[in-house]
Amino acid sequence: MAEVLSLVEARLRTALGEPDARAAMTFVGTDRVEVLRFLDPGESPDSDGGAVVRYATLGMSARPMADPTVVVPDPARGPRAELILSVRAGLADTDKVLRPLAVLAASPQVEGLVVAAGASLEVGEPLWPGAPFSSVLVAESGGLVPDLELDAPLEPVRFLPLLPMTPNEAAWKRVKGAQALQERWLAHGTDLRDPLRGSVALD
Repeated sequence: MAEVLSLVEARLRTALGEPDARAAMTFVGTDRVEVLRFLDPGESPDSDGGAVVRYATLGMSARPMADPTVVVPDPARGPRAELILSVRAGLADTDKVLRPLAVLAASPQVEGLVVAAGASLEVGEPLWPGAPFSSVLVAESGGLVPDLELDAPLEPVRFLPLLPMTPNEAAWKRVKGAQALQERWLAHGTDLRDPLRGSVALD
């Protein structure tokens, strides 16, 4: 377990740089989960970029996720993942997202969830104070942080981006599906890293 997490942290540092803060949380009956904070200062001054803060979990991948219907889960085989949330810096008190992220990272152990692309994860409260989001859409891995291959029989660790959803978007996604919502965001040029954005126009 410790070796896997060392490799995961090394991959995060390679892809995102050195973390400028980290917090650790432990929930009853679960392993320790950390959340690392990385600050990306942005691109050139004439770009529309600006600074972006990224929050990455560390600990979720220590054990493989198992189907809750399996009586005796395999201790080695099964999907492994960590979660990454990217938001524009300085617009909201997004550092308060550390606990909700840790809760989501612990959900495979606590609730027997298998977190994968296309899934919705509900926090039950705003992601941070005043946030218009209380749930996230899990996006495909392999972009910001490449998948981490592990020695067989262990499956790769996938770094899954989280896309905050407003309540209206979450309800629409339940009916139309994840791909339809992502296409709607794309068609409207939605800035998914804006911590204050409103809901995209929906049918």
